[in-house]
Amino acid sequence: MAIDPRPAPGDAVSPIDGTLLKLHPHAFVVVGAGERGVLVHLGIDTVQLEGRGFTLLAEEGATVRAGQALVRWDPAAVRDGGRSPVCPVVALEASADALSDLVDAGEVAAGAPVVTCA
Repeated sequence: MAIDPRPAPGDAVSPIDGTLLKLHPHAFVVVGAGERGVLVHLGIDTVQLEGRGFTLLAEEGATVRAGQALVRWDPAAVRDGGRSPVCPVVALEASADALSDLVDAGEVAAGAPVVTCA
């Protein structure tokens, strides 16, 4: 799935409770129960920014909670720089039939469920 963030500075949050396996300014992976993980990428082609405009709020290896702020960034600045701020969110190690209750439109509060993974 992909999330189109509000065009204002804000925090990208952990989608699940778990361990922050990987943390980069532009992306992170959190692994939760059952060794299932979620990859969140902040914008498209934002790796090219080499961390400019992103502030890390956690450390790799930390135990995190769903809704906990992990990276501070400004989606409007990403857009103004010619890149898309749309955030791909990928359920790792999960088959399509394991996913349900997908929120397919509308505004979602930080930390609110957007999909269920069985």
